[in-house]
Amino acid sequence: MKIVKIKFDTAHIIGTTDDGRELRQSLLYYPRLYHATPEQRNQYTINAFGIRWDNLDEDMSFDSFEYDNPEPTSLSRFFLMHDEINASAVARKAGISQSLLAQYVKGTKNPSAERKAQLLTIIHNIGRNLQQTKF
Repeated sequence: MKIVKIKFDTAHIIGTTDDGRELRQSLLYYPRLYHATPEQRNQYTINAFGIRWDNLDEDMSFDSFEYDNPEPTSLSRFFLMHDEINASAVARKAGISQSLLAQYVKGTKNPSAERKAQLLTIIHNIGRNLQQTKF
């Protein structure tokens, strides 16, 4: 499979394959593309392995369009949309390894309902602490 043409909507990159299929990938997985201007997004090259944006120093493989999880999960979406929140610090506060939280964020593992509730409580506490900050 090879992508021969791409376009963007507000949240996705959409690739048209050499056999006519349209495949989507969330831009949240590619923050440089997500924050890029339309002009920057349109400055790409397609090679034998994928798509390259030299001006953004970004690469996307053709295979990424066929991943099982083209949309981030709720936990993954949170950390991808809020890169100012340090996932390592959240993992420490939760008493779990950074690598386990990274797997939750990537969607390669799914946290239990209890773990999700624990992480949400920690994130809410961080928010409350930030609201109380005074300068």
